Amino acid sequence: MERWLEYHIPDYMEGHKISEFLHQMRFSNQNLAVLKRMPESILINGSCEYMNYRLKKEDFLQVHIREEKISQKIPPKSLPFSIVYEDEDIVVVNKPAGMPIHPSMNHYENTLGNAAAYYYGQQNKAFVYRCINRLDKDTTGLTILAKHLVSGSILYDSMVKREIIREYFAIAEGADLPEAGTIDLPLGRKPDSAVERMVDMASGERAVTHYKVLGRKEGLAFLSLNLDTGRTHQIRVHMSAIGHPLIGDFLYNPENSLMKRQALHAGRLCFNHPISGKQIDLSAPIPEDMLMVFPEFRGYL
Repeated sequence: MERWLEYHIPDYMEGHKISEFLHQMRFSNQNLAVLKRMPESILINGSCEYMNYRLKKEDFLQVHIREEKISQKIPPKSLPFSIVYEDEDIVVVNKPAGMPIHPSMNHYENTLGNAAAYYYGQQNKAFVYRCINRLDKDTTGLTILAKHLVSGSILYDSMVKREIIREYFAIAEGADLPEAGTIDLPLGRKPDSAVERMVDMASGERAVTHYKVLGRKEGLAFLSLNLDTGRTHQIRVHMSAIGHPLIGDFLYNPENSLMKRQALHAGRLCFNHPISGKQIDLSAPIPEDMLMVFPEFRGYL
């Protein structure tokens, strides 16, 4: 990918180094190290400069990002790639059920990474795969991909600082589920399993899930959920732990067959754009398999 970032230097940054200004713009140390190795990546008023150049007010700074390598271990494949939002810095995709985020031993050519590699390969654009918020294979919904090293670094930092607001929607067994609640239970790996997680009060990592019941019918509850943390299988394990597992969840609720996958959808994302800073607020419709159980939520998003 190639990207030009442009900045007009404000008065208060006069006398500061370019590197100091870029740190204020949330460039990471690694970003700066990579940019130093890129030829003609830093320009002041059209001329190449080093990172230690002292800025003058009204200087015009350009950062020229050129990434010519691609993710070598992700073969391009023509797969569903439903774009909800795209610009020069990010792309947000509505991931379908049954699609893993990353290639692995058993899923080498059917992942979101393969779909992204194909999409940008068709445009003859070098694309390094950087997925910001990961979803389980059978969880549907919004996933952010960064299109270059700077947007990726800023978005990863935003995830760590919990600046990206994610709202999930789920269907749980919920005849007696309270109208709203918070689940604060630590999670860890289940012994002898590479996949499953469990509540681990002794050595688990803290995990906090907030839920609200939006609708009920026939012993089921349609939920909105927000996370303070982002542990693997967090919603699935937490809901199971309080006795209200998600329907269709083959790992944590194997006896329920109302759906062919866990009823979980990443329906809303709200975050500040990594480069412009403007607020991005996106949604993806509730998928059809969940609407077959709760058709009254058609058009909710």
